[in-house]
Amino acid sequence: MLDGVRLLGFGDGGWAEALLGAALITLLLSIAGFMLGSVIGALAAAARVSGSRSLGLLADAYSTVFRGVPDLLTIYLLYFGGSMALTAVGHWFGAQGFLGLPAFATGTTAIGIISGAYQAEVFRGAYIAIDRGQIEAARAYGMPPALMLRRVIAPQLMRHAIPGLGNVWQLVLKDSALISVIGLVELMRQAQIGAGSTREPFLFYMAAAALYLAIASTTGLLFKRAERRALRGIRGV
Repeated sequence: MLDGVRLLGFGDGGWAEALLGAALITLLLSIAGFMLGSVIGALAAAARVSGSRSLGLLADAYSTVFRGVPDLLTIYLLYFGGSMALTAVGHWFGAQGFLGLPAFATGTTAIGIISGAYQAEVFRGAYIAIDRGQIEAARAYGMPPALMLRRVIAPQLMRHAIPGLGNVWQLVLKDSALISVIGLVELMRQAQIGAGSTREPFLFYMAAAALYLAIASTTGLLFKRAERRALRGIRGV
């Protein structure tokens, strides 16, 4: 028991600082990937509801592929495919050997692409849930499209989308652990390193689980608060 406390402490031989630093990397990676996914998802959802057949088919194909392909396979394809392209370009300029993509940037991009496929469905469903009468009223009033988007569509869309986005965030947080396969030392990878170095796998994996739960619980409360704020003034059924 005392040995476990020492290993997870901040003193000599303690791994607390390393684990907390890795947890911060996990949080930053998840936030960056989620935000990128929000942009991609919003664009894909806009394409789905735009009325354009070609854009709709392209967005539907994107959503279907990246929701159907295993997340780990997407990460591998992006990292090794991108690294091969980078290596080929580097060789044209005289570089030698294999040139790998930065792990954090690759992880952010992979999570963004994967989560964007799910967020596209969330945004599309939220748009469909908006009362059509309000949109028609805004058009009849002569409201410009940009102003209608900002004042009518976006606030109501987010009101419907926040619960689904909260679920996607939880998936993003868990998917961040997969980025360790391309060399990023985030929370899961740091727990593996600590477990291997001290031969205390149960202790380190339990510590990692506690940190993941702390992040998930805290951010979950933020999403619930945002949902309550978005529903202010809305009478319950």
